[in-house]
Amino acid sequence: MKFTTVSKGDKRSNDIQTMMQQYLTEFDLIHDAEEPDLVISVGGDGTFLEAFHRYVHRLDQTAFIGVHTGHLGFYADWLPDEVEKLIIEIAKKPFKVVEYPLLRVKVCSKTGDKDESFLALNEATIKTPDGSVVLDVEIKGERFETFRGDGLCISTPSGSTAYNKALGGGIIHPSLEAIQLTEMASINNRVFRTIGSPLILPKHHPCILKPMVDRSFLITVDHFTKTYMDVDSIQCQVANEKIRFARYRPVPFWNRVRGSFIAEGKG
Repeated sequence: MKFTTVSKGDKRSNDIQTMMQQYLTEFDLIHDAEEPDLVISVGGDGTFLEAFHRYVHRLDQTAFIGVHTGHLGFYADWLPDEVEKLIIEIAKKPFKVVEYPLLRVKVCSKTGDKDESFLALNEATIKTPDGSVVLDVEIKGERFETFRGDGLCISTPSGSTAYNKALGGGIIHPSLEAIQLTEMASINNRVFRTIGSPLILPKHHPCILKPMVDRSFLITVDHFTKTYMDVDSIQCQVANEKIRFARYRPVPFWNRVRGSFIAEGKG
């Protein structure tokens, strides 16, 4: 089996990365940073997102696993004092694959020659550097509402525990192929009105956001941010692709949620 590691970059993470690479190669596994079967993230959730986007072109061939050395390890199943056990598991046992849904975002320009498409593991957000975001929201080809406010967050089920949760969105189990549309400080009065509640959209209900005011937009995809001009529409839907997690032991989603947000001494 071919593997590679991605480190947070601090001394502790780098030391674990070096140790894992050394021992796994001694177990006759092949270190291959170009075409790995397994990507091992050593750090926190930011490191895991970096690993995902580095190998996003290989999702059907590559699985991911995380060692938690950061401040938040929602995606990381293993702790530093479990690394030796993990090395033996990787070397001796085939992993089970658990797949989670992803978000596909396509930013379409008015000219049509600058369209860009992305996959998000956590979420995409749409904001503007000046004034309010004004977007027509279409669901499954029909106009739903005109949104006015600070912005919108579109999250995956696994990403529903991140920024979406901070905005008051619901937590969705990743066995559900859905995306969630959550408002940021919407304007609601006698003139303007939005639904005021997160929307959970299934795979066959794509969402199209159409700017009603000609201005620049700040669009984030996970931890990347880019400014766009002349945006015609922003298309959001459950992606056909999925992320593949390597599991050597069961990690129930609700246990992960509880450990991250409720259990004392966790996180």
